[in-house]
Parts: sequence; C-alpha cells; structure tokens
Amino acid sequence: MTQKAVIFDMDGVLIDSEKLWKQAENEIFSSLGVNVTDEDSEITKSMTTNEVTQFWFSKFPWPNKSFDVVEQMVVSRVMELITTEDCKINGVKEFIEKLKMNNYKIGLATNSPYKIIPTVLEKLDITTYFDIISSAEFEENGKPHPAIYINTAAKLKVTTKNCLVIEDSHSGMLAAKKAGMTVIAFTNGNPEIHFELADFSINEFDDLAIDKLISHQLICNE
Repeated sequence: MTQKAVIFDMDGVLIDSEKLWKQAENEIFSSLGVNVTDEDSEITKSMTTNEVTQFWFSKFPWPNKSFDVVEQMVVSRVMELITTEDCKINGVKEFIEKLKMNNYKIGLATNSPYKIIPTVLEKLDITTYFDIISSAEFEENGKPHPAIYINTAAKLKVTTKNCLVIEDSHSGMLAAKKAGMTVIAFTNGNPEIHFELADFSINEFDDLAIDKLISHQLICNE
C-alpha cells in the first residue's frame, strides 16, 4: 500500500491566530515607535517573524534592541495570547484522529517559529498525532518557497505526489504547489480565502471533508 500523508499549515488552519499575531505585532512594534498601519500589516501577515521584524525596522529603525530580541518579544506575546484566548478551530482533533485511522501520516509545516508549535499542539491536545513538525525558521526561505514542504515530505518518508497539504493562505498554497503536492484550501467559512491554486477546498473539519479528501486521493492514484 502506498504511504500517504496530510501536512497541515498551522496559523489559520489549526488555530485562528491571525488576530493574535496582529495584536502582538501592534503592541510590540508600537512600543518601539513603529507606526503600525493596517495596510502594512496586510503585507506582513504572510511573512516569517524574522521577515516581519526586518520589514518594520526598515521603515522605522529603533535603537537599543536587536532583531533577535524584538522577534522574541513578538513570539512570547503570541504564545501568551494562544494560551489565554479562545483561538481553537472546531473539529481539528477529531479530523486528525480520523486521518490516523485511515493510515495517513500527519505533518505540520509552518512559517511560525518552532518554539510556538508545542504551545499550539498542547492547546488543542493533538501533540501525539503528529509524526513530523517543521518550522520555516530552519529553512533558508519561508513560504512561498517550497523547501519546507519538500523537506517535511522527506522526513515523513512520503513522496511529494502522495502528500496533501491543508492551507489557508496564497503563499502557503503556492509553496505546496511548487513542491508538487495536492493542495486543499481550508476556508473556515471565510469568503475572502482565495483558492484558485487549490485542487479542492473544505469549509470545516467534518466527516464530509474527510470523505472528500479520501475520495480525491483514491481518484488521483487510480
């Protein structure tokens, strides 16, 4: 039997964290004298935290604090918010359990720093379900570069053509497509999610989504 895998993005797929990142970004960079605008926040929302820090510094250079220190301030604040705020996406745990029952390997590939991942998985009580977790922090380039997906597939010991990726962002879908993977757009009922790059979409994590995923894989591998 051909081994298959489902690789999850994290922010916006496992947890509803966009608002938390935005809050942390606003609080930390504003405290350093940065004028954080909604327009520029739209640009930064698909970046890694290192890229975000460099972006704001290039516009509003601050004294006395290094990139690393500021980046860790943002990460620490996001971790606090994940722990205290209601940011769970319904059905995630049950969805992954059913994938495991259907013999899928489970991976995680995120642009977020590695240290945030355990906080998210513990919040959702899904730590033990993941065979591999990957952060773009350890890649030369984050999404939309495909490296994180190619390397996650290699760690899972599954060919890229037998990997399905669940993503909610254009940059993430583009990364997975470049890696030669099947892309599932997770909309979570958000009409603003663009999924023209995706092979198909799911609105929520339910039995219908499981059936859709498994059926697609069977068709693709006939």
